[in-house]
This record gives sequence, C-alpha cells and structure tokens, in this order.
Amino acid sequence: MRPDLNPPELLTLSFLVLLSCLAVFSVPVNSALIGLLATYAVLAVAVLAIAVYRSKVGSTKPGFYLSLFATVITVLMVFNSLGTINSGMHSTTFDTRLIDIDYALFGVHPTVWMERLISPALTALLQFAYISYYFIPLSLGVVLIARGRFGEFDQVLFGILLCFYLSYVGYLLVPAIGPRFTLSHLQAGDLQVSPLIKTIQDGLNGLEKNKTDAFPSGHTAVSLMCLFYAWKERERILFALLLPVVTGLIISTVYLRYHYVIDVIAGIALTGVTIALAPELRRLLRSWSSGR
Repeated sequence: MRPDLNPPELLTLSFLVLLSCLAVFSVPVNSALIGLLATYAVLAVAVLAIAVYRSKVGSTKPGFYLSLFATVITVLMVFNSLGTINSGMHSTTFDTRLIDIDYALFGVHPTVWMERLISPALTALLQFAYISYYFIPLSLGVVLIARGRFGEFDQVLFGILLCFYLSYVGYLLVPAIGPRFTLSHLQAGDLQVSPLIKTIQDGLNGLEKNKTDAFPSGHTAVSLMCLFYAWKERERILFALLLPVVTGLIISTVYLRYHYVIDVIAGIALTGVTIALAPELRRLLRSWSSGR
C-alpha cells in the first residue's frame, strides 16, 4: 500500500535525505558516518511506517499521535546529530565574525554590557522564560487539538517544522557556540544563579549535544512563529499569554549569554522567511503527494 504522506512528513523526509547527502560528503568514513546514516534511515523508516499504518486505519487518533510523536523525536535527534556534520564541514566556528558584527552595531559586547542588569531574581525569571521554548509549541498544539482544529494544526505544524529545519541549515552554514563560551574572559561576574537554576542550565547543556547552534537563534524564530500562528488563528487568549513569555524569552537569549544579538536578529528574519515560504511550499508538497 502506498503511504499517505502529509506535508510535514514529506518535509521531514526531504530534510533527512539532505542531511544524509551532507553527511556522506563531509564526514569521514568511520563509525560517526555510519551512526549518522543509520539514525537518519531509522527515522525515515519510522515516518514511512507510520504513514502506511495511518493509510490502513484511516483518520484515527493512534495514527495521528504516532505521526506527531515521530515528528518530535526526529526534530530532537536531528538537532543532536548536527554537530558531527559540522565538524566535518568546518574547521572552526564563525563566532569571531558574529562578535565583530555585534560590536560594530552597538560599540560594546551586549552580554558584557548587560552585566549591570544582573540579579538573582531576574536571572531566574529569564531562565524560566528561556526554557518556555520547549512548551510554547506544545501549548499552541494542545489548544488547536482541543478545539478540534486539525486542519489548522497541520498548517501550524508544517510552518514550525520548516522553521526548525531552516534554523538547522543556519547552524550548518554558520556554526557558532555563542558568547557564554567565547566571551567568558570578558565577563566580570557570573549570572548569580541559584542551585535550581544551575541544575536547569546543566540539564540543558547535557541534553543539547550540538553546541554549534547559536546562529540563527532558533529559540527566537520558533517562538515568534508560534506567536504568529496564535494571532493568525485568532487564539486571542493564548496570544495574550504568549506575548510576554516570548518577549522575555528573546531578552533571555542575550542576557543568559546563549546568543549574540545578531543571532536574535537573524532569528527574527528567519521567522519572516518561514512565514513567507510555508504556505506555498505546503501546497506544493500536498499537490505532489496527492498527484503521485
């Protein structure tokens, strides 16, 4: 039976093929390359298998949630694989150039300048804003599903996926580790974190295997995409709740020294590019799928 692939699945499979090609041409033939290709192959097979299952059982909740689960796992595993490809594509990072751009724009290093604002309470507040990134897309998805707006959910999922994958392309083209590593020698003091916040930061560092993910700011781009969709789909209460959270998240990316300001600017630009590209690309993939 031919799998009934939807646009998010076709987008994911296309990106897995792209990454596989990049891995073959950039990573030496060793266990790392084999591991990458095996990972991408398993993810692709899982997406296809779930599509076949969904084709057999029709529009049922198990098929829908299995597909969604596979998508989330793919996004996470692909992110953690990018560092291996980057190490084969680039001999160094682009941090120096990004630092120079920030300094040319502001005449200071923004993370160093923001030291005057540091307080334990502000650090805690912005750290929670930063990790809200992992729950913002979830909140939007839950609201749409709870309202039975599955058509709108599919559009939103496609746009957010496209934003993720385009940000990953940015990590591959312009690898950078961010000011928390590169400008630490200029910082006069630490962020005054509590033991709880230190545990959260250590947990994030442990979970994120790819460290060359500063440019563009995916936190900024994806969160703004969710805010845009909450507005577009007229989820006014959710939009009102997300607006201060996303604002705090964007500020936190620089305050907490995860990103340069140019990363945030690039993240905002990426949101605009994704909003412009997503509708037409989704229509093309849907037409291709239905016209095979």
